[in-house]
Amino acid sequence: MYQKELNALKKAGRFRQRKVWDKDLIDFASNDYLGLANNKEQFQKALKLLNAYANHAPKASMLVNGYHEIHERFEQTLARLNGFEEGLVVGSGFLANLSLIEALVRKKDMLFIDEDYHASGMMTTGLLADRVIKFKHNDPQDLEDKLKSFRGSGRKIIAVEGVYSMNGALCKRDIFELADMYEALLIVDEAHSSGVVGERLLGVFELYDITPNSRYIKMGTLGKAYGSYGAYILASSHIISFLLNRGKPIIYSTAPSVIDTALALVNIEYVSQNSSRLYAEIELRQKIVQEMLDFKLVSLILPIVMPTNAMSLSSQKHLETKGYLVGAIRQPTVENPILRIIPRLGSPIEMLKSMLYEIKL
Repeated sequence: MYQKELNALKKAGRFRQRKVWDKDLIDFASNDYLGLANNKEQFQKALKLLNAYANHAPKASMLVNGYHEIHERFEQTLARLNGFEEGLVVGSGFLANLSLIEALVRKKDMLFIDEDYHASGMMTTGLLADRVIKFKHNDPQDLEDKLKSFRGSGRKIIAVEGVYSMNGALCKRDIFELADMYEALLIVDEAHSSGVVGERLLGVFELYDITPNSRYIKMGTLGKAYGSYGAYILASSHIISFLLNRGKPIIYSTAPSVIDTALALVNIEYVSQNSSRLYAEIELRQKIVQEMLDFKLVSLILPIVMPTNAMSLSSQKHLETKGYLVGAIRQPTVENPILRIIPRLGSPIEMLKSMLYEIKL
């Protein structure tokens, strides 16, 4: 039925499929930045926490009776650590972006979104009709020009990422200042910055020493640095209340997995208690990449541009034969194909050096 389209993807080198990779490959592909996804001690802590309660599954949507004590503890802990009034646990990062953008951009409002924002946000803009303006990637001047030109009477809402998922770039601090200057709501997707940047590993708000105000919204995922699954939104109590009443994925989805939330909670506490050591380990890996490839990492995402899709796949295959797993990212995820390498804490330093040496050859 769709064979013609599948053949076209294969011809363009853009065909994708699932694969269970060899467990002996050294992982430099996943977003498990801190290596918590295989920390069995933390997993046992989560199970112990879960066993203290009668039910281990959410059973219903959050607004019926699916809201669990562990959900509440998680939200309160994350909000306190990040300096926000309130938190909201969500089923996934995709659902969090869908909830935020669809609910907050009302009639007469305008969304200003970075052109390289995550696909979940970009897909949601299709629901907004003429209520969206894209600005050049990480370009404060272009954003300001477009904010100035907006003559509407509604709210202005800006959406950016703390660390951009494919190129690893940090959101520029000027964008926070523009949000303040134009009294805009600011959505910061910290999926790839929370747990990675800032001395306490709390993300770009901490890195830039920015105190959250009532117009700032932070969202992020639990399936990356925090070694679990799910997502969260941090904001003022006013905005959280609005999302609970208008965010369709929040209202109509079964509440997030309790076991995943428990695992995220114990992992977030672990990161908070061990942030100095983890931060030093991140800095060490960034230094190694700088020394070996002359590439300054500001996150834990190393993108290496490939000339063609075929070369990205062949380079990935070559590294696989040497015992290393890296990502080969192609269109439509990126404009130009890349090897996406994650010098994650879960993979040994010596293996990182050996893998980078193979890239230099």
